[in-house]
Amino acid sequence: MAGANMKAIKRRMKSVESTMQITKAMELVSSSKLRRAKERAEQAVPYFNLLYQTMSEIAAEAKDFHSVYTEGKQQGAALLIVISGDRGLAGGFHLNMFRLADARIKELESQNREVILMTVGKKASEHYAKSHNRILGSFDAIAETVTTYTTLDMAEHIIRLFDQGHLASVEIVYTNLVSPLKQEACRIPVIPVPQLTDQEGPRSLTAYEPSAEAVFDSLIPRYLSGMLYCTIVDTFASEQAARRLAMENATDNAQEMIDDLSLRYNRARQAAITQELTEIVGGANAQK
Repeated sequence: MAGANMKAIKRRMKSVESTMQITKAMELVSSSKLRRAKERAEQAVPYFNLLYQTMSEIAAEAKDFHSVYTEGKQQGAALLIVISGDRGLAGGFHLNMFRLADARIKELESQNREVILMTVGKKASEHYAKSHNRILGSFDAIAETVTTYTTLDMAEHIIRLFDQGHLASVEIVYTNLVSPLKQEACRIPVIPVPQLTDQEGPRSLTAYEPSAEAVFDSLIPRYLSGMLYCTIVDTFASEQAARRLAMENATDNAQEMIDDLSLRYNRARQAAITQELTEIVGGANAQK
């Protein structure tokens, strides 16, 4: 019995060791991807901050400024862009994001508004595959290699639908990388463009041709593209941080299991040796 028990423990130890090698490898891969994703996000933010600042200055400086992209519409559906990861094994990363998105969908529908979805990431596509909401588009496995050209194509398609009256608002649900140890699900309104006229400081009194509204409207696709790019990259970085943390915890748990199994194996081995010695001593005594 002791020998059989030792063999079972040994097999279990090998299985846990194999799992630990996988989790450790995934932890290292996620750490590498996280570093690159953070660099991409940091490089993109200054450009799009400047773009938003320019739009804010146009709205603040122009007299009697009016734009459908800031005032919104009474008719049309609400587009909710849900950005997720493409793989699992990331702890509660996707659960928190879907909880926020689902709550927002219910809130909009309680206001008798139609909700249309656009999903970015395989997990979001799978989650809403059987949803009663219409899916405008699904973009899987683009986060790691996404470019501004990709997001600009998405943005121009959305703006066309908005201009045609099919959409009244656009919101993005994504995950913000607060720190490598904390990721926070967020929702941001994109269109109507919020808080543009709260600018302080001297005004340049720039003249815009053909008009301030025309210049402002021409920047909207790039503004939306920038928001999509930054949120997709931020979500990808958050996914890698969550997976790295989950795999680190899994590796630590596996090591604890191996230590516990090693202790049980040594106890079983000691018990087997003690039993053999007892049998030898008993046999010797019987011969006397």
